[in-house]
Amino acid sequence: MTELVLKRLGEALTINSLLARLKSIWMLVIAIPIALAILDPAQLEPVLTKAVGALAHTLPYIVFAVLLIAYLKASGAERVIADAFKGRENRMIVFAALFGGLAPFCSCEVIPFVAGLLAAGVPIAAIMAFWLSSPLMDPAQFVITAGALGWHFAIAKTIGAVMIGLMAGFVVKAFSKSPVFADPAKPRPSSGCCKAAPGLDKRGKPVWAFWHEADRREVFRFEAIESFVFLFKWLALAYMLEGLLIAYVPAESITQYVGGPGPMPVIIGALIGLPAYLNGYAAIPLVSGLVEQGMSPGAAMAFIMSGSVSCIPAMAAVYSLVKFRVFLAYAILGLIGAMLIGGVYSLTV
Repeated sequence: MTELVLKRLGEALTINSLLARLKSIWMLVIAIPIALAILDPAQLEPVLTKAVGALAHTLPYIVFAVLLIAYLKASGAERVIADAFKGRENRMIVFAALFGGLAPFCSCEVIPFVAGLLAAGVPIAAIMAFWLSSPLMDPAQFVITAGALGWHFAIAKTIGAVMIGLMAGFVVKAFSKSPVFADPAKPRPSSGCCKAAPGLDKRGKPVWAFWHEADRREVFRFEAIESFVFLFKWLALAYMLEGLLIAYVPAESITQYVGGPGPMPVIIGALIGLPAYLNGYAAIPLVSGLVEQGMSPGAAMAFIMSGSVSCIPAMAAVYSLVKFRVFLAYAILGLIGAMLIGGVYSLTV
């Protein structure tokens, strides 16, 4: 285990890896202020002030989220999610939705996990419940959402994630005999994008005091570094985009389409969010900016829900394992669920 962790850590710090990262997210973070300085110098200071201030405000939440996710990985606590897929189908659906909305799985970790469930013959209804709730919320997203949009929004989004998973699970169960869900799996792909987390102890329980084992300490350090870099770079970009949004998108135009009461702002918010392909973390500051500009809370919830369902990692995870008809059902159920949760949330605020 130690050799594997050190090898992966070494790979993460290679020149090629660092250059690849610079060409993507970090390059955009650097390019935005440079472009502003050249094209519109007057907006440079307001955009940077907004971005840096928001990032500084969120930094304690990032640190807490990083430590939490590293602790869960090192202790092996995420492995207990397998217990959700035992017993009767209704029980599977309920626990799969609960664990999907709370477990610290990244999208690439879901691939081998769900591939194993499909190969083991676990009902597609339970798998869909987990699959739809999983990208919507995890412990790190919860903490960062609370910091940017408030605890009320974060709690509502968590409940919404579980509700969407339940809705999807029971809908799929009702139509499980239809041709759509017959023989759903593609041939199992290989996956190696995520490092394997340590397992449970000999009694099948998480090792909460992980620091007594060298292998788990290495996993904790590795996950903490990787999680911090991942969260910081995406949030740095997102807060830059939020600053641009506030600077260049008139508040009245946002209010006109996705502001105010009624179902239309919620429907429009969900429809805009679905093709946006937003990273779950990057969406949080953007939604905060949209709300600040006049987006209604219900539309904001629908937007962030549908955007999380359709983000590229989540979509790729689904498409890599199941046939197109099941993939399409996933997207449709996610869109409908986002509209429903956004509509309900608009009634509570």
